Amino acid sequence: MAAVRAYEPRRFKSAVPFYERYRLGYPERLLRRVLSFAALVPGDRVLDLGTGPGLLAIPFAAAGLRVSAADPEPDMLDAAADAARSAGVTLELLCCSSYDLTPSMGPYRLVTMGRAFHWMDRPATLRMLDRIVAPRGAIALFHDHHPDTTENRWTKVLREIGDRHGRSAEPHVAERRADEYRTHESVLLASAFKVLDGISVTIQKPITVDEIVGRAFSMSTCSREKLGTRAGAFEAELRAGLALLSASGEFSEIAKLEALVARRP
Repeated sequence: MAAVRAYEPRRFKSAVPFYERYRLGYPERLLRRVLSFAALVPGDRVLDLGTGPGLLAIPFAAAGLRVSAADPEPDMLDAAADAARSAGVTLELLCCSSYDLTPSMGPYRLVTMGRAFHWMDRPATLRMLDRIVAPRGAIALFHDHHPDTTENRWTKVLREIGDRHGRSAEPHVAERRADEYRTHESVLLASAFKVLDGISVTIQKPITVDEIVGRAFSMSTCSREKLGTRAGAFEAELRAGLALLSASGEFSEIAKLEALVARRP
């Protein structure tokens, strides 16, 4: 059994401005399909766990749901609050993580997590969510995947240069590359939430070198804080590697954005 990594509540502090600007948002048609599949109606309670700058919380609130947005990073919650004001929606902001969940917080009809579940003690989180999620409720894990296409060659450059600057040595990266790593599906199937359905959409959009660099700094493994004095060398090497692929600095991004919805039998 893999050991639970040390909890780092402020791991994303320096990544906040890059995360809110450069991370992929979730397409409206994906969110609509999740809402329909989970049979949510306006007024239902939703917990967005690991909300970041509110990329899920805000559109769900705009759909009329009562959303609690939880994150252990205060700067992320500030970004979510600013974005919510701009969108004209209200969020309940909770400065907490999966380790702070209690049964008294529920019940929620849906608990969402956007690119966050892998940071948690997944079995323990699911056991607590079994006490928080309403009887007919669900969990939805959102993430994105870049298919191995010629348009996405820049992702390989980013990954390889990140590895040379320490990314591959990060415990969570090494864990996910190990043969014994249990996928989210494996962990869910061993929990109370063992009925799984996948919902996805695929998009294509232009992306520039500056946006790729910003995307890199939005990742905790390549954040300016993590890289420290190596941040400038990392950026220079990344820009040089990308220039070999496109002299114009213009690229295309093909991404599959997915929601894995888990319910009880």
